[in-house]
Amino acid sequence: MSVAGPWALSVHAAIPSPDWSGFDIPLPWGPLRIHAYALCILAGIVVGLWLTARRWAKRGGPADAIWDIAIWAIPAGIIGGRLYHVFSSPDRYFGPGYDGTGDLSAIPRIWEGGLGIWGAVLLGAVGAWIGCRRSGVRLTAFVDAAAPGLLLAQAIGRWGNYFNQELFGGPTDLPWGLQVDADNANFPGGYAPETLFHPTFLYESLWSLAGVVLLLALDRRFRFRGSRLFWLYAAYYTLGRVWIEALRIDDAQMVTIAGVTARLNVWTSLLVFLLAVGVFAVLTARRRSESDDVMLPGREADGEDTGAEAGMRSDAKATTAPDGDAPASDWGAPAPGPGAPMAAGEAAPAASDEAARGRRGGRHSAGADSPEDGSMSQS
Repeated sequence: MSVAGPWALSVHAAIPSPDWSGFDIPLPWGPLRIHAYALCILAGIVVGLWLTARRWAKRGGPADAIWDIAIWAIPAGIIGGRLYHVFSSPDRYFGPGYDGTGDLSAIPRIWEGGLGIWGAVLLGAVGAWIGCRRSGVRLTAFVDAAAPGLLLAQAIGRWGNYFNQELFGGPTDLPWGLQVDADNANFPGGYAPETLFHPTFLYESLWSLAGVVLLLALDRRFRFRGSRLFWLYAAYYTLGRVWIEALRIDDAQMVTIAGVTARLNVWTSLLVFLLAVGVFAVLTARRRSESDDVMLPGREADGEDTGAEAGMRSDAKATTAPDGDAPASDWGAPAPGPGAPMAAGEAAPAASDEAARGRRGGRHSAGADSPEDGSMSQS
């Protein structure tokens, strides 16, 4: 029996369902499917890294560290996000009540959707810590630089849910209600085919974009250090996730606490929100001990060659001989010493102090030609 009513609106007063979810690349052994969901995730990563790199450079961090950290943090975040999704929505993979009737082969099929933000942040942070240790930078400095970029990546990545037609909210009669194809596996039973649903992907995307603007403005005004901006990010995101998650109607683990039953992610969001606010308050009370240094103690030399300083140092190194005693030519060869052949048109090198004193005393230093004999060699 289908549910009709005010939610069954005309097509023009709705966000249409997508008519594209990816494309195929023909290969000799068969087509390679490129999913729109994956493209959204990748686009979010690229744009988030771009913003993080800009902020990191302004903090004076070594440019190469961004990529060294990303190599560890991104794969760890994807693995963590998938694991959290699998174990927070286990029925598909293990069967109801873990009865073994699920499809374990679906676990690695990330392109079908299913990345939990909490697992992504947790394991991603572990990966970032490893990358920071290897690069010699402070994790607290890096996560402050990365917080707005992380939220921007989430805003873009959420559009993958739209193309997969998944994780939408309950029925609505709002003009921005979302159409879902009635023959899609994610269409909930019991509703009329023309029913519209809350576009929770859009709500979270807009919430996250507003958060990016807010974090950048607050950081410009207060110059947060010591991971305080990261904890502000966590508090802001979870505050929005509570009400957005409460709108969703997809299958999820339900947890009852103090007689209140809600989705697992609602309780998780509340817990992380309280934790983030508490940590931010403690760090703010101790902010006098914050440091502007981005490098770990003892690793400061690793971060010296950044920005313009790196270019100046490289120029200086290019004009210094390996032994550090004589300047090098523009091509990296050491400048000719006293008595060495000179290229045509070049001026003779200045004689050493000892040779100059020798001329004043009527003597000639070995290898130094007298101005009177006119025997300066040219090549």
